[in-house]
Parts: sequence; C-alpha cells; structure tokens
Amino acid sequence: TFMIPVLFGGLFQNFYNIVDSMIVGRYIGVEALASVGSTTHLIFFVNGWIMGMTSGFAIMISQRYGAKDEKGLKHYVAMSVWLCVIMSVVLTIALLIFNEKLLRLVNTPADIFGMTKGYVTIMFAGIPVTVVYNMLSAIARALGDSKTPLYFLVISSVLNVGLDLLFVAVLHIGVEGAALATVLAQCVAAVLCLFYVWKKYEIIHFQKEHSHWNGQSVWKLMQMGVPMGLQFSITAIGGLIVQSSLNMLGATYIAAYSAANKIQNLVLQTFPSLGSAVATYVGQNYGAGRIDRIKRGVKTSVILCGSYSLIVMIAAYFFLAPAVQIFVDDPTGQIQEISRQMFQICLWFYFPLGLIFIYRNALQGLGNGIVPMLGGVFELLARAVAIAVLFQPLQFVGICITDPAAWVSALIPLVPYYYWFTHRKLRCSNAG
Repeated sequence: TFMIPVLFGGLFQNFYNIVDSMIVGRYIGVEALASVGSTTHLIFFVNGWIMGMTSGFAIMISQRYGAKDEKGLKHYVAMSVWLCVIMSVVLTIALLIFNEKLLRLVNTPADIFGMTKGYVTIMFAGIPVTVVYNMLSAIARALGDSKTPLYFLVISSVLNVGLDLLFVAVLHIGVEGAALATVLAQCVAAVLCLFYVWKKYEIIHFQKEHSHWNGQSVWKLMQMGVPMGLQFSITAIGGLIVQSSLNMLGATYIAAYSAANKIQNLVLQTFPSLGSAVATYVGQNYGAGRIDRIKRGVKTSVILCGSYSLIVMIAAYFFLAPAVQIFVDDPTGQIQEISRQMFQICLWFYFPLGLIFIYRNALQGLGNGIVPMLGGVFELLARAVAIAVLFQPLQFVGICITDPAAWVSALIPLVPYYYWFTHRKLRCSNAG
C-alpha cells in the first residue's frame, strides 16, 4: 500500500515523458524524436545523480524518524538542504559549460545535433528545480508519506502536457519548447510541494541550532548519498556507452529504440516504485531494530516482483511493439519491427531487473551504499563488454543484449551480501 502512490507517481512521470516524445514525434518528425531520444541517458546521468543523492540523504532522515530522534531528524534535514544548494549550483554551471562536448562524446549525429543541444541546454538550466522537487519528495517518503509527492506530480504532468501542446503544436518552438514545458511544469510542482511539506510536517522545521554546518553529519549524508548517486550515474554511463553505438545506426534506430524504451519503462514502473517502498520500509525498521520484519518485507517484495514480471512478459511478447506508433508515423513498419526485436530479447530478463530494485534498495535502507554501487559497477562492466564484443557482429541485436547482460550482472554482489548481512544481524539480535 505504501508502494501504490509511488507507483502512480512514477507512471505519471513516465506518462508526461511519453507525451513529450509523442508530441515532438507527431508534430515535428522522426529527427526531432531521435534528438530527444538520444538525450535519454545523458539526462538520466544528471537526474539519476540527483535522485540518488537525495534518496541517500532521506535514508538518514528515515532512520532518525524510525528511532524517534526528532533533534537528529531536524539536523539531517538542514544539512541536506545545504548540500542540495551546493549540488544545484555546481551541476548547473558545469553542465551548461560542457554540454556540447558531452554530445560530441556520445556521437550525436550531425543532422540532429542542433536540436539535441537546444533541448539539453534548457533541461540543464532547470536542474535546481529538479533538486528541490526530488529532495522534498524524498523527505516526505522518509516520513512515511508517499501520497503527497504524487499529488504534485499529477499537477505537474497535466501542466506539462498542456505546455507541450502550446509550445510545440501551437507556437512551433520546436524541441526547445518540449524542454521548456518540462522545466516549467517541474517548477510549479516543486513550489507547491515546498509550501505543502513545510506547512504539514512541523517535525522537519529546523532552527538555527540545527542548521550549523557539521562536518561529521555531512560526511554521514555523503556516505549514503554519493554511493547512491554514483550507482545511478554508473548505470547512466553504461547507457551512454550503448547510446554512443546506437547513434552510429542513424535517426530511425535512435527513434525506435527511444520509443520502445519509453514504453518499457512505463510498464516496468512497478519495479522502481517497489524499490522505493522497500528502501523506506527497511530504513524505518532498521532504525527500530526489527530485522525480522525486514526479511519478511523483502521476501514479500520478491513474490510481488515475480508475479508482475510474468504479466509484463506476456504483454511485451504480444502487445507492446505496435504501441510505438503513437510516437511517430511508421508507414513502412520499420520502427515497429526494430522495437519488436528489443522487446523479444529483453522480456525474458524482467524478473532479474525487478530483483535489482528490491535488493539494492533494501541494502540502502540498511545504511549500506557501497554494495549497491558495486552492483552498478558490475552493470557498467557488463554493458561495456557486451558492446565491445557484440556490436560489430550483431549491430542492433548486440545493443539489445546489453540490457539483459547488465541486469543479471548487477545481482552478483547484491543478493549474496543482503542475505549474509541480514542473517548475521538477526543472529546477533537473537543472541542479544
């Protein structure tokens, strides 16, 4: 039940990403869809770092909340705000300076380079808004409230669709209009969330004595935030390696892969939502010393993951490929056929993908950021090796195989360490 609002939030977020691409593809064309699609991993590289850092900060907040340490909770909220301000300034300046070099690094095709640069420049300028919204959402979830972020995300999603249509379909601003719509919609959600969370949750109202810079507390937050940020960013780096190879195949393949990925992310949104619920659930129970409840919760999550994976596998095999036509006209059927190849390779590995979110977030809730990051390293290495070995002989099929290889490899450090750690803690608890 805690997961369901998070799931709807993720669905809405994916929904307006899909609408972005659909409006761009329908009203501008395949090249515009490819230009937006080619930025997916680059944008995730940045947003993943932000989500990871803020989620890591929130783990410390959830543990203090579970331990009923109100003073410690206020202090960690204040230190998180300091770190978010610093992160916003550094990321925005650096990415606006180096965005063109990054696009050339991933082999962005010359025919879509101008549109792609315009899109990412506006998205990078909106980084501070993304940081504010993600930190507020993470704090609300750390306090056990997964509904509030959903409400504001719904408002943001509806506004984003309206602005997309206005800027792209009516005013003909182009892909820059789609980026501007996203940033403005996120800005509204962030401001509304700020006023609501601050008014509703007096427990986070920190005073001057809570907000003095404390190196030890900052270090603890960074110990949680940096590994989680790196974990997302490492995953994104693997995606950028794949994107760099995909870009060599041209705009049609980029557009088809982007469209298929957006549909796949939508139907698999249950996995990250379940993982988010697991992180908060485990964090609060670990703060309360209830290892037995942690083990039961994770076991239940694995069962849910397996059941849902089977449903989505069937849907992917029979129904998902034709859905790419909502993004762009496909008179030859080429985009649909390219998408079908991706689905039929990836669908057999949805269950391992779901397990990544469960065990990674469980370990983060237990206060361990290093092993989840190690899982990201395994994932990155698997993608790099798969691309190096398979791209030349298999081309697009080789690109499709990189995802399953990465998903299976990421579990190698996660699963054994989780069971070893919880077994040891439970034995110590029983002995005590």
